[in-house]
Amino acid sequence: MGYKKTGHKNHTKERENQNKFERSINTTANSNNNVNNIRNQTKDKKLRAGLKKIDDQYKKAVSSAAATDYLLPESNGYLEPENELEKTFKVQQSEIKSSVDVTTANKALDLSLKEFGPYNINYAKNGTHLLITGRKGHVASMDWRKGELRAELFLNETCHSATYLQNEQYFAVAQKKYTFIYDHEGTELHRLKQHIEARHLEFLPYHYLLATAGETGWLKYHDVSTGQLVSELRTKAGPTTAMAQNPWNAVMHLGHSNGTVSLWSPSMPDPLVKLLSARGPVKSIAIDRSGYYMVTTGADKSMKIWDIRNFKQLHSIENLPTPGTNVSISDTGLLALSRGPHVTLWKDALKLSRDSKPCFGSMGGNLHRNTPYMSHLFAGNKVENLAFVPFEDLLGVGHQTGVTNLIVPGAGEANYDALELNPFETKKQRQEQEVRTLLNKLPADTITLDPNAIGSVDKRSSTIRLNAKDLAQVTMDANNKSKENNDIPDVKPEVKGKNSGLRSFMRKKTQNVIDERKLRVQKQLHKEKSMRKRNQQIKEGVISEDHKDVVEEALSRFS
Repeated sequence: MGYKKTGHKNHTKERENQNKFERSINTTANSNNNVNNIRNQTKDKKLRAGLKKIDDQYKKAVSSAAATDYLLPESNGYLEPENELEKTFKVQQSEIKSSVDVTTANKALDLSLKEFGPYNINYAKNGTHLLITGRKGHVASMDWRKGELRAELFLNETCHSATYLQNEQYFAVAQKKYTFIYDHEGTELHRLKQHIEARHLEFLPYHYLLATAGETGWLKYHDVSTGQLVSELRTKAGPTTAMAQNPWNAVMHLGHSNGTVSLWSPSMPDPLVKLLSARGPVKSIAIDRSGYYMVTTGADKSMKIWDIRNFKQLHSIENLPTPGTNVSISDTGLLALSRGPHVTLWKDALKLSRDSKPCFGSMGGNLHRNTPYMSHLFAGNKVENLAFVPFEDLLGVGHQTGVTNLIVPGAGEANYDALELNPFETKKQRQEQEVRTLLNKLPADTITLDPNAIGSVDKRSSTIRLNAKDLAQVTMDANNKSKENNDIPDVKPEVKGKNSGLRSFMRKKTQNVIDERKLRVQKQLHKEKSMRKRNQQIKEGVISEDHKDVVEEALSRFS
């Protein structure tokens, strides 16, 4: 008994929160991004079926992402006032510690280190380890949650900055003259002689590149997986006063003493973008996790918020009480600013509305102004560095007398991807993650302003065609060039042929073996080749017999 197989269409269910996962598509009829229009216009059945399959896969992925969002009930908890007259920036850290649980209160560590300050701090990507750098040579790496010291160094020379590399097993320190790389036990592994007088360090995790900049005015990229210097770029703007990386496209943002901020890629000798940020030296730069917004502070008491998608200014504060020395942005968009002993935080400062512009104080009870979210005072002290702890409601502060963690409700990401960064990873998971990132390492040439352009089709190339006249001209130029080379006489030196003793020795099967004798033979062959070239030039009258190459004589001492 036969049966008839009835097919059915697999319709994708649309969800309420699906809009925030949709791609931005221009729905006009002439838009090339509209997949439906392209599918309807094409006459190729095979191409139409392929486009339909791709579109169905995309819709299914969007629906799955929207469905997964329902399974993430955790939300960021902020400080909320009970009435309109209460201000959250008046809440002290002592009041917060007494109100939170014991585990969170213990994370607010306070290290008193008065001898080797001021201190610069840096957290690992997963937030498990803390790296502190004292200006007078004290460097320490620790698991700050467990209170375990991993490595401690007293280098007895000035240290300006430090950063972890691919994980907490390796870290780089910018010392007085050179940059050094140490392991998790504090053992010196490498001395990077090319990176001289570095003041700022940044590590690009997806490219395995260590970027340095400092007093020399050069930006240098070093591949830590191969040990090669990838690129060195001259900024032509004097010493670099600030540096930050864009986590979205890995472009480096450099601040200079003339008030400009330049954007750099290792594959370009000139800056991708230059913009004027301040009327004085740029003190600090911060970029949010999405790579859309940048915050800069200058010595002219200004703080500016930029939309770097179109390089326009969102908000500007020109009258800070004192110049802002450091600025940082959390994963949830909180903006932290330090100026002298003061640390001030704002919420919703990266929004476009006029009411989102940061301001100080209560503004006379105006409810439509973005007053500070939190503030803290380090009395008789000076803040050196700010860094939000990944996946924690904490703000790390490095100052002249040590390191302090401030509890900032709502600063940490509540829902994180453990396959990307796992704060609870084991030793085996860390090793597997390191191998996986090495296999997926991106080339340095892929660093561009728009990473989505990589792998796409350049539609302009189809319009660039050579007409008959241009094609004939190109062919004629090639023929003329080949005819010009026909009158060049062949060089026939009066030396032994290809079967000389030196050449027969070089043609042996042991070509991959390099010993002293082979090096001497290669040197002798090179010398004979240069002599033949010199004799030919003397015969043609290009040089005289007593001609001496000054450059060769100067470099001959190194051969």
